[in-house]
Amino acid sequence: MSENAVSELGRRELTRWFWRQLTSMRTALMLLLLLAIAAVPGSLVPQRGVDARAVETYFLDHPKSAPILDDLGFFSVYSSPWFSAVYLLLMVSLIGCILPRSFVYLRAARARPPKAPRNFSRLPASASFETDASPDDVVAAARKALGRSRIDVADREGVREVSAEKGFLREAGNLVFHISIVVVLIGVAVGTLFGYRGSVIVTDGGGQFANSLPQYDEFSSGTLFDTDDLPPFALTLDKVTARFQPFGSPQAGAPREFRAKGTYAASPGEDDKPFDITVNHPLAIGSTSVYLLGQGYAPVFKITDAQGNVVYNDAVPFLPADATYTSNGIIKVPDAQPEQLGFQGFFLPTAVSQGGKELSTSAHPAAANPLVGLNVWRGDLGLDEGTGQSVFILDKTKMEQYQDGAKAFRVSLQPGMAADLPDGGSIEFTELRQFARFQIGSAPLVKVPLFGIIAGLIGLMTSLTIKPRRTWIRARQDGSRTVVDVAVLDRVPRDDLPADLDDFLERFKDALGETEEKATT
Repeated sequence: MSENAVSELGRRELTRWFWRQLTSMRTALMLLLLLAIAAVPGSLVPQRGVDARAVETYFLDHPKSAPILDDLGFFSVYSSPWFSAVYLLLMVSLIGCILPRSFVYLRAARARPPKAPRNFSRLPASASFETDASPDDVVAAARKALGRSRIDVADREGVREVSAEKGFLREAGNLVFHISIVVVLIGVAVGTLFGYRGSVIVTDGGGQFANSLPQYDEFSSGTLFDTDDLPPFALTLDKVTARFQPFGSPQAGAPREFRAKGTYAASPGEDDKPFDITVNHPLAIGSTSVYLLGQGYAPVFKITDAQGNVVYNDAVPFLPADATYTSNGIIKVPDAQPEQLGFQGFFLPTAVSQGGKELSTSAHPAAANPLVGLNVWRGDLGLDEGTGQSVFILDKTKMEQYQDGAKAFRVSLQPGMAADLPDGGSIEFTELRQFARFQIGSAPLVKVPLFGIIAGLIGLMTSLTIKPRRTWIRARQDGSRTVVDVAVLDRVPRDDLPADLDDFLERFKDALGETEEKATT
């Protein structure tokens, strides 16, 4: 083995090397960039915690790629192991960077300004001039011109030297900026681990919601959240208001107002209180916020089976699919006899004809001419197999579609209209209601990331605007006059250092002139 060969690193040395690499600022910046890249799929692919129905639709539209993306965690990016790993590594890296720099900063903040170098001409900016003032007067003028700088005065072999340093808040701003990133990460992590979020559709006209897990259409929570801790509030939705830009206006159909009104009780036994929720103005119930996410239409259907029994009489939310609120919906009738019934179709708020053909499109999101079109299936809905089903998906594997000759049987209904079904029974569109989609959630320390961002911006502006500067002044007696040497040094290279030196010399000489005037008087 060669004498110059480097010995292998032991476990202790390897651990120390890995820790230094992990806690370097370069690694922290790389992890921050990697975290931003890792978050991109969360914006491109629907997330289960945000919109589970969109995930189901994605699986139907992309049957080959969806399972692969699901195995990679792309539908739950922010709770996936690889995203959490980058998140934790970034937090550890930042803390490992901040702690040593904080100790260094505290030591530097207590230290005295460094001694003046021997040769000022080697510094980036220096100057020399003569004055009639004494060295003591030069020191007094220097103190005045340097202002709030930390100043140290020394007498070296009859030569008076002034050492000054300022700009310590620059590093403090730097530290505050990096600490704020950690605060934001911790705040988001705590809110994610201990918080919950769910969505629910409630129909107006007395639709009710109680804050319990079975009531949610979609629900997700942090790993440390206990669903038994859900606050026991309940609300009743009385009216949903949706206003759009009218026909003929430049932005016809654009939303103008979404509003949901009703009452709520914060806990069982309490008196009902009114609420009025608009977009970006949620209802706060303790630590829980109820947001209005959207609005849609919920036609009310009355369905009888072949035996003449009323087997369904309820509102059915139809989910908007485009800007004109062309909506899709499903009706499941498991109590129908002799076979279960399933309806799938669309709702048009303002139905219009195209070229004299059958009404098939919506021209406006307001309900000016509502129309429902439904295809009908019979058979087994699959509800008795014990597996959960989305209310917005109709399982047709064990069902047969009604036919009308060579084409599928379809009913088209407007409010107040009814239609007979092929094997007996009927369906009636009794009235049109609206629904509100609420997002209900709670995130502990929800304001902490906001405070962290504000503190980070203040720290960043401080670090960018404050100049960390060292200034040295040397005054020596040369006959009847005093020779003054001045030098400045920025710890951060800047192009404006010579100009700043000229400004300082002007203030310095003004102070000397005031001192001389006082001395002569």
